[in-house]
Amino acid sequence: MSVIVLLGGPGAGKGTQAVGLAERLHVPHVASGDLFRAAVRDGTPIGLEAKAYMERGELVPDAITVRMLQARLGQPDAADGVVLDGFPRDRAQAKVLDEGLAEHGARVDRAISIEVPADELVRRLSGRWVCAEAGHVYHETAHPPRDAGRCDEDGSPLIQRADDKPDTIQARLALQLTSLSEVIEHYETAGVLTRVDGSSPIDDVTEAIHAAVRPGSLA
Repeated sequence: MSVIVLLGGPGAGKGTQAVGLAERLHVPHVASGDLFRAAVRDGTPIGLEAKAYMERGELVPDAITVRMLQARLGQPDAADGVVLDGFPRDRAQAKVLDEGLAEHGARVDRAISIEVPADELVRRLSGRWVCAEAGHVYHETAHPPRDAGRCDEDGSPLIQRADDKPDTIQARLALQLTSLSEVIEHYETAGVLTRVDGSSPIDDVTEAIHAAVRPGSLA
């Protein structure tokens, strides 16, 4: 089993790259958020445990998240490995994940950090606008409207949500990138980290990621 972790700040393209990498390797793309939602929806014992914490407004303990991952790794389609996306988010989670994988004779074989400067992440994230009428989503550079400031679908004005404004994004990034740097250091110390320039064209980023997991390249 080959366990690969994709790391990157919000807006780095991690989710898109994780899906593509999983398809290329013919293994599942396992996103922690999806695991939580599925476990709660299906009413599994561990899902009910997690739901109890969430209903109290508490963070779900890392040990429960790892147990969900262990259960996912035990499914037939994960026999050859998985691409993890969204976990671990800090050093403590990385250590708990290592311990959980070791119980099953597995480990993180490669951690790939998609690195994008913070100011570029802010630019990418703060470019999002939505129409006031129905919430259609646009982006200043990736998906601009035909007429500036107006929705293509219904002509309503485009507005920017508070969460998408530069000041809000900068504050959120400051916290997230600090925790991310701890995870990167953890895997660098373990000798399994590969850094990829996420500012490069998307195809170049994809190729660099695929090169990091080709046969013979894994630790």
